[in-house]
Amino acid sequence: MFKLLYKELRLAAHPNLFIFTLLGAVVIVPAYPYGMVFIFGCLGPFITFMYGRETNDIYYTALLPLKKKDTVKAKCLMMVAAQIGQLLISLPFAFLRAGLLPGGNPAGIEANVAYYGFGFMVYTVFNVIFLTQFFKTAHKVGASFLKAIVPAVIGVVIMEVIVHLPGFEWLDSIELDQMLRQLPILVVGVVLYISGMLFTYHTAAKRFEQVDL
Repeated sequence: MFKLLYKELRLAAHPNLFIFTLLGAVVIVPAYPYGMVFIFGCLGPFITFMYGRETNDIYYTALLPLKKKDTVKAKCLMMVAAQIGQLLISLPFAFLRAGLLPGGNPAGIEANVAYYGFGFMVYTVFNVIFLTQFFKTAHKVGASFLKAIVPAVIGVVIMEVIVHLPGFEWLDSIELDQMLRQLPILVVGVVLYISGMLFTYHTAAKRFEQVDL
């Protein structure tokens, strides 16, 4: 598993993947729609897949002494590493922001517990659609991305807007009691992400088995 991930990060990943991963730090920017962090978490892998198409990375990986499903596993691991890494990078900046800018985020949702729960959901929607569509052919990156990014953007818009609606203000709070109330959203997001990635891996691997390279 770690060798597959190392291969992806060392040989297949486009430099933009690391740049977009580091953009988890933008949660410290005042009056910024923090849902954009999750869009960056989708754009980074997409650019890497585009790069892989141009460098014939899928074909190269398939020529290695690996099963075809390991090629799919490598791409799934790369996406998970980038997205979870992005969230981990954002955490210290989210805590720092709460101390430096306690007035809240007028541009949308605050970087709180609910925010991360919604983020896992956005990632899940994108990953499931993008990877299962891509591995139908293993080369139609653009079409797969368009099918995946639209519902992901809709999810981000909902996340940013809902906190401004009456009765949902608690989703925008960084008060301890309100963030405890937000915990179920985080739990649901994490469960969906894990189960979604397992489903994605098995479905994409099954589809890739039918692809003639």
